[in-house]
Amino acid sequence: MRNLFIEDKKSGLIWLWLSLLIFVIDQLSKYYISAHFQLHEVKQVLPFFNLTLAYNTGAAFSFLSDAGGWQRWAFAVISIAISTLLVAWLSRTSRHHYGVAISFALILGGALGNLYDRVVFGHVVDFLDVSMNDWHWPAFNIADSAITIGAVVLIIRTLVVRE
Repeated sequence: MRNLFIEDKKSGLIWLWLSLLIFVIDQLSKYYISAHFQLHEVKQVLPFFNLTLAYNTGAAFSFLSDAGGWQRWAFAVISIAISTLLVAWLSRTSRHHYGVAISFALILGGALGNLYDRVVFGHVVDFLDVSMNDWHWPAFNIADSAITIGAVVLIIRTLVVRE
């Protein structure tokens, strides 16, 4: 079994470009939606997919969104801690362990995108709305998608790949 965390000059930090790309796409998309939509305005793209502007002061699924404001800074501190941990893990992961390195980079880019919103605006901008009939998944954004994809790939890789 090879160690995923190695001490060499070929660290996974090279994948930070992916984190930056996710951050930039996330922020540009949020800026566009914020500039062109009114709060809670909905534009249907497909029968099951809408664009809308929503603000989330809580965490995933609006957890603690009505907690009174303290959650903004608590989630910011948690995001900073997780981001720091992800950079440390990337630095110790071989760039050739693509699944792990890319997963960490995706999660980091998403975490930084939502962290920026929390600190600067006091809420996270969400705009992707998936629905079926009258049922709607909570609105989400590019950062949330990157975090989810990174976590799923990391879990699958952990369960399937034996090194």
